Amino acid sequence: MRLIPVGLAAALTVQAFALVFFFLDAGEELDRDPLGLHPISEALMALGLALGMVLVARSLLASLRRGRDQASALTRAATEFRLLVETQFDQWQLTKAEREVALLSLQGHEMDRIAALRGAAAGTVRAQLTRIYAKSGTANRAQLSAVFVQTLLAPQGPRSETALQEVVSKS
Repeated sequence: MRLIPVGLAAALTVQAFALVFFFLDAGEELDRDPLGLHPISEALMALGLALGMVLVARSLLASLRRGRDQASALTRAATEFRLLVETQFDQWQLTKAEREVALLSLQGHEMDRIAALRGAAAGTVRAQLTRIYAKSGTANRAQLSAVFVQTLLAPQGPRSETALQEVVSKS
């Protein structure tokens, strides 16, 4: 995605140098031969190049705007998803430690890695995961993840607690 604006900016720079060259060359030749085919054709090419530059500049600006809008939308979506996760954790009444373990689990970390990241014993993390699964009505990480994936894929947006529990019971 970043390559498109960089490529367009490079093309615009090359075109700017070519435009200056053509205008200077055409101006010099038009002074010597005002009605000559060559200087007139060079002047027309310079005008065409200027038009091309305008189009490239517009495309560059549109690309930059699109990138900015997409980054903003991604940030909003991530924030809303995090709020959804936190709200669900509140409903399940997870402790602070359980929330941390649940988040690391949802991020795909294995139990040993979660233990290392938290500076806890693997047995402690196993016990916390067991409590998380009990509180959420899930049996494993796949079902826990499915609760949130199903919510994301729902056509009407986030679902109610009842709908979330239906996802758990189907998993």
